[in-house]
Amino acid sequence: MISFTSDYTEGAHPEILKRLQDTNFCQEPGYGEDSFSEDARSLIREALGRPEASVFFLVGGTQTNSTVIDAVIPHYGAVIAAETGHIAVHESGAVELSGHKVIILPSHEGKMAAGDLQSYLETFYADAAWPHMAHPDMVYISFPTEYGTIYSKAELEAIRKVCKEYKLKLFIDGARLGYGLESPSADVTLKDIASLCDVFYIGGTKVGALCGEAVVFPAGDAPEHFFTIVKQHGALLAKGRLLGLQFQALFTGGLYFEISRHAIEMAALLKKVFERRGIPFYIDSPTNQQFPILTKEQMDALDGKVLYEIWGKLPDGRFITRFCTSWCTAPRQIEELDSLL
Repeated sequence: MISFTSDYTEGAHPEILKRLQDTNFCQEPGYGEDSFSEDARSLIREALGRPEASVFFLVGGTQTNSTVIDAVIPHYGAVIAAETGHIAVHESGAVELSGHKVIILPSHEGKMAAGDLQSYLETFYADAAWPHMAHPDMVYISFPTEYGTIYSKAELEAIRKVCKEYKLKLFIDGARLGYGLESPSADVTLKDIASLCDVFYIGGTKVGALCGEAVVFPAGDAPEHFFTIVKQHGALLAKGRLLGLQFQALFTGGLYFEISRHAIEMAALLKKVFERRGIPFYIDSPTNQQFPILTKEQMDALDGKVLYEIWGKLPDGRFITRFCTSWCTAPRQIEELDSLL
């Protein structure tokens, strides 16, 4: 059985496992105050070109999203997301559980449009009853999006401009950040991401780590007592060295970008497998998530041999599916899929 269900079905990059073993008997302080975490923060700041950046290591994506949103906006604040956004669909209402409404806007191939954001805010403040409504204080976007698409620099700048006009914080979910940055279609860098938002995170769970996300406040303006808020949300790991050491490994020698690039290369091979058979795609994704449209017969040929996700059924009976490559997808797995099809 080969799996293309997601990019975190395997354990971790061998370099991370080696470092964990090599440092296993080192005694270090807890809660991210260890030397590995300190070095990882320095490496991330260097990659960003921002020595002033505040960097925190949290356990997982959902915890990170709900923690950041709860910490950054006031208790009465709401967060705006595309209707396909992860916090609006696949996080079990975690943001709402913290007391913040998620306001959804139309999704354009997974992306939010600056024009839609501008129109919503104009309409909101034109309503004399707006004080009776959940107040928009943040915009949440993903890079890449849940459909594997990526924002151009111009699109990010346009959203940032609207956010500044209406004094909204811009939060970028980077659960798959490496895969977006290493896409041939990307015209933004890690430094650009840092300059275009108020807070973002560098995903580790889906990009080679056992677990963990690195939250970055580029301007060094983390909310007061953010450490305490992280703990309140259950996102603080006592053995914080586990997270710090992983990001230390990922940001040493460009490993994070190297393994991200590998996933993109494997996705290109995967795409060719489907294209050679005339299998269409639901969306043209330039990253590691691919969405071929399969017939029932094609799915039967893979049954019991290949794992993938079904995202929906079309009126003509065909199915929208998702195939994910990862930092360790091997060419032989794609060759096997090719032969089965």
